[in-house]
Amino acid sequence: MLEELRITGLGVIDDSTLPLAGGMNVITGETGAGKTMVVTGLGLLFGGRADAGRVRADPGRAVVEGRLRLAEPLATTVHTRVSDAGAEPDDDGSLLLSRTVTAEGRSRAHVGGRSMPVSTLSEIGEQVVAVHGQSDQLRLLRPAEQRAALDRFAGADHEKLLGAMRETYTRWRAVADDLADRRRNARERNQEADLLRLGLDEITRVDPQPGEDDDLKAEAQRLEHAEGLRVAAIAAYQAVAGDGADEAPHATGLLGAAKRSLEGQAGVDAKLGDLAARLDEAATLIGDVTAELSSYLDSLDADPDRLQTIYERRAELRALTRKYADDVDGVIAWADRARGRLGELDTSDDLLDELDRERQRLEDETAALAARVTAARKEAAGRFSEQVSVELAGLAMPHSRVEVAVLPSKGEPSLAGAGIGPEGADEVELRLLAHPGAPSLPLQKGASGGELSRVMLAIEVVFAGAGGPPTLVFDEVDAGVGGRAAVEIGRRLARLARTHQVLVVTHLPQVAAFADRHLVVAKDTGGAVTTSGVRVVEDTERARELARMLAGLPDSDLGIAHAEELLAVAARERRS
Repeated sequence: MLEELRITGLGVIDDSTLPLAGGMNVITGETGAGKTMVVTGLGLLFGGRADAGRVRADPGRAVVEGRLRLAEPLATTVHTRVSDAGAEPDDDGSLLLSRTVTAEGRSRAHVGGRSMPVSTLSEIGEQVVAVHGQSDQLRLLRPAEQRAALDRFAGADHEKLLGAMRETYTRWRAVADDLADRRRNARERNQEADLLRLGLDEITRVDPQPGEDDDLKAEAQRLEHAEGLRVAAIAAYQAVAGDGADEAPHATGLLGAAKRSLEGQAGVDAKLGDLAARLDEAATLIGDVTAELSSYLDSLDADPDRLQTIYERRAELRALTRKYADDVDGVIAWADRARGRLGELDTSDDLLDELDRERQRLEDETAALAARVTAARKEAAGRFSEQVSVELAGLAMPHSRVEVAVLPSKGEPSLAGAGIGPEGADEVELRLLAHPGAPSLPLQKGASGGELSRVMLAIEVVFAGAGGPPTLVFDEVDAGVGGRAAVEIGRRLARLARTHQVLVVTHLPQVAAFADRHLVVAKDTGGAVTTSGVRVVEDTERARELARMLAGLPDSDLGIAHAEELLAVAARERRS
């Protein structure tokens, strides 16, 4: 549940904290007091779009903070997600969320005290809270939303089946588009393929090797300067090893003499023995250099024929790099890409026949999966219709019935004339029978505002029974409803609150009477700037608020008596 919500600098709310309870929380207040800002704040806290126009000029930023405490297994799922992002819940297991929006439109999010992308709040919100308002009712009128609602109700196995069909459809679409493109653009593809083959043939004849241009450049440089390199190497060799023709001092001999001199006195001072050992190491190193210099001199070659061969090879490589890339490695990479592209450009009859067979196989598989999806939707439609209709009977619509029609798609036939798309071959339409004998009409044509509110609530009650987020928010979904229907809505919300945390923004006293916690948003017009605050009302204060909602007379004895009677009835209903 969401234990606490603090809103600062948002709309008319300057700084208010909402202590929320489990069960049913009701938020009431005069029109324009700022009830909607509470729902707006909740939307921001869980990753909703930020509107800088709602930020108060003073202090120039809006902050929404919330403390979330979750039960298992959802707690483990959410805590693991935030831990992976570098945040941690508090020691008591609760999770702190925060969203800041500036007047310039900049937005920041924090989870567990750590800065996070706003998308992290959205991910948490999808699992934790579902917000339903009048805009959601309008969204439910769209066929795609109705189909999504039925798919959600159908359950996890249906979702897996639908996912498999989407994946197969996507593969079929890719193969079908590829085949059509190869057939449609065969001439252009063949022309491009011919050019690529010419390039590949030229590269294959030269057969460049990785790094070959750098290796040849270095070898050519050695051959061009062979005499100078030989003189330098001989001089170095003589300096370290001598040439054996005279007794001129050289490094190897001098190191040996120094070592012997020190060893003669090592018995007197051990330090000289250590130095003698280090001279021995130096002599060993000089010996290695001497051997390498000798090998270098043996390998040094001034062969003019080899140099000419290198010049000719480098010319061949330069011809390739002028056409295909900056260096030989780039030429090799171009050839690899060209070979891959040739496979994409292939329009041979054998390949086209193979692609056509694969297209047909995927088409048949997609059609079979779509048929299973249709059957699953029709089965779920019957259960969904029955359960929603039962709820409507309890919402003062005893003779009304919701039907769920699963119809063939009216869209452009995209799969073998069957009209199968990524969501299957169906359109889903929610229909309302207002009373026996009435025609079955789509919701947008057959439901009034009040009826639509009750249908939406009935659907949410059914969804809640099938799982879903633990916190449900209803923003004036009871608009256009009154009398007995209002009492039934309050009763249904209270029943929903037995298994969920429910937050309700309402203007109906019949609904507010069922609350476990009643919060009132009130304006303060005494200062230079109008602000609103939120407070919890109980006992006599709560009766006065209901009296205000009933008749606009919070001090009327008759209104308060009516409110107390309403509270007593609601209390009995909650206990039953």
